[in-house]
Amino acid sequence: MGSVTEARAIKSFVLRSCRMSPAQKRSYETLFPLYAVKGDEKRGIDCPSLFGNENPLHIEIGFGMGRATAGIALKNPGINYLGIEVHKPGIGRLLWDIEKKAIKNIRIIEGDAAEILTNKIPDNSVSAFHIFFPDPWPKKRHHKRRLVKRPFTDLLAAKLLPGGYIYMVSDWDDYGNWALRELGSTPALVNKYPAFSELQQWRPETEFEKKARFKNHEIRELFFLKG
Repeated sequence: MGSVTEARAIKSFVLRSCRMSPAQKRSYETLFPLYAVKGDEKRGIDCPSLFGNENPLHIEIGFGMGRATAGIALKNPGINYLGIEVHKPGIGRLLWDIEKKAIKNIRIIEGDAAEILTNKIPDNSVSAFHIFFPDPWPKKRHHKRRLVKRPFTDLLAAKLLPGGYIYMVSDWDDYGNWALRELGSTPALVNKYPAFSELQQWRPETEFEKKARFKNHEIRELFFLKG
């Protein structure tokens, strides 16, 4: 098993030049200081201060356009949701939702999840990690870029409170099987199910998921607990 430092050297994402819509750009520029922080800032992140309370903390890694994030947060006002994302259009879109729908329990960190978790999130402080449809990096030579692999899963486990969970969803069979092996070999984690998880009814269907089902992709869900 490699070190977390080695895992951070290979990025699980590529910063592509994505055009922001005027609304996304406006939201990003005007709302970011209210609801978001930069992950590369030297100062640490005090989550209770960021949210103004000490409610349980759930972190979503790579929230895309954030529609599922907003939907889950609205239904669970007693939980704090921290979204980590690198792509500005999605950040702008979720900021718009936060403002428009007056969502008080979402905050955003822009940056690399591995670096943010390593440097800014204390061990034993997170109640849940959500990872919905991460990039599958389907070509074999790119598998090293996959997010859900050791030692990154060990890092997630270290940040979880005892009894906390990691919930991952993928529409890529090979990645689902890969993640099942990687999570299953992480010492601190226990699979809640014999193999893949049943559908968690509280999770909203994403636009990406609708397209995947239309293409007859099988949705694989994994649900692991910290023992």
